[in-house]
Amino acid sequence: MDNKQLWDSVLAEIEVSVSKANFLTWFKNTKIVKQDNGIIHVGVPNEFVKEWLLSKYDRQILKIFRNISENIRGVEYIIVSLSSTRGIENPQSPTHNTGAFTPELPLNDLYINREDNLNPRYTFDNMVIGAFNELAHSATMAVIKHPGSAYNPLFIHGGTGLGKTHLAQAIGNQIKSMKTGKKVYYTPAEKFAIDYLNSVQNRSMNEFKEKYRRYDVFIMDDVQFMASKERTQEELFHLFNALYENNKQVIFTSDKHPNLLHGFEDRLKSRFGAGMIVDITNPEYEARVSIIQHKLKTSNFSLQPDMIAFIAESIECSVREMEGIVNSIVCQARFKNRELSINEVKMIIKNSIVPKKTASVKDVIRVVSEFYNIEEASLFEKTRKKEIVKPRQIAMYILREDFSISYPTIGEKFGGRDHTTVIHSCDKVKNSIKTNSTLTDELEQIRALL
Repeated sequence: MDNKQLWDSVLAEIEVSVSKANFLTWFKNTKIVKQDNGIIHVGVPNEFVKEWLLSKYDRQILKIFRNISENIRGVEYIIVSLSSTRGIENPQSPTHNTGAFTPELPLNDLYINREDNLNPRYTFDNMVIGAFNELAHSATMAVIKHPGSAYNPLFIHGGTGLGKTHLAQAIGNQIKSMKTGKKVYYTPAEKFAIDYLNSVQNRSMNEFKEKYRRYDVFIMDDVQFMASKERTQEELFHLFNALYENNKQVIFTSDKHPNLLHGFEDRLKSRFGAGMIVDITNPEYEARVSIIQHKLKTSNFSLQPDMIAFIAESIECSVREMEGIVNSIVCQARFKNRELSINEVKMIIKNSIVPKKTASVKDVIRVVSEFYNIEEASLFEKTRKKEIVKPRQIAMYILREDFSISYPTIGEKFGGRDHTTVIHSCDKVKNSIKTNSTLTDELEQIRALL
């Protein structure tokens, strides 16, 4: 494995635990300069990045290298003059380090079009379609064929790492490739909010409005980021109306269904659901096999069918996590120059998947009741006594936030309460912990007991 392959494999493993913003900030324009007697020399663009990697990611980086090969003893960072296409020049003196590291997006994600923010890597050609995303895919095909009229807006929701961004950007790239003359623009909700605040501070609201209203296809990713941002939501509301009234296609992605988005005005949530709402779920077994095969093909690597079947049966996670696991397997197999054993693959899977909490509803109720020294049965009573209401709200909050149990299910477990009651309880705790440090400490202690 050459230096580029080795570093690309390391970066690929970072996929599932580092945000896109952090990845672009700290890992862009880095590469392996050389390997020398078990020491990996990583080139970085400046002193600031070097110090940050040393203090924040060093131990993780070394851990990933050590998982690839036990012969790697350490990592050194070298400040270099980097060119994206010409390699490395003028290395400065290295600083030795030992440690391990952190993961997220592959280098291809850096090459985006500045005019429309679209990443050419996100296309339908490199997307696996299965039961988990079939409806969402069909809806996008209709949007591409009749933008602005088929499903407007198109709202795609699903958990982290399931391919929402890929699907949304693929629409934009496909419309561009058809040479329809339509102007496409993709933006994360966070960037839109920052642009809006900057325009307010700079008194350039007219330029802001003109910028976003001139597009034929407008794609906003991770709209849940705008929760409780009232002024930004109001601007988005007006932007949506302007685009919609002129038959411009609008596409949103979110981690939740519009009805479950908290901190949003009802009028905006009603706009989200005015067209077509589709969800993406965790891929089923057949889709997991296809995803693994596709990832192996793009990595120019092959595994025996029984090994692929074993991997697909052993993991039930997001597309992003699966790709990270396959990257790890490919990386280690190439480095060791042999096929990995089942036990080695099991270890990679074990080390790659974030453990899921498995406490039951009964466990949460028991621990919360014991913590506040009340009877478990009292949590189910229809009483508004303060000494009962607070523990009940906390139990509901933990079940929702830590174990992702649905609001209706929580309400059913607590004596058949309506899901809106559960939502109110969760919101009450969520808002209280922002200012109540005592409550925050209590939550930490309860979680430690689970």
